Amino acid sequence: MEIKRLYVGKRMSEVAIHNNTVYLAGQVAATEPDADIKGQTREVLAAIDKLLAEAGSDKSCILSTQIFIKDLADFAAMNEVWEEWVAQGHTPPRATVQANLANPAWLIEIVVVAAQR
Repeated sequence: MEIKRLYVGKRMSEVAIHNNTVYLAGQVAATEPDADIKGQTREVLAAIDKLLAEAGSDKSCILSTQIFIKDLADFAAMNEVWEEWVAQGHTPPRATVQANLANPAWLIEIVVVAAQR
């Protein structure tokens, strides 16, 4: 049983790959924490694109998504960005919940599981 990890830190890895399945850690806005929900969502989705590519996958291979949003009042604006980004015809199962995130500046965190190409 081989498990490959990318960006391994003391507390967590950003990516784990096992049996051709890619597991991403929750992605948050790292460079634009003062951006609005649309800006943070774009940054998070770009990070997901990058990590999936490094793991031999892409957004058309997403198996499931969990979205944690600070304020459900931002739900519609977040969905506008999501719908521009998500691979049409390959929209994954998704859950979205309101949550207090670890950093008060974060408005969104997204967790993805995907198959490798």
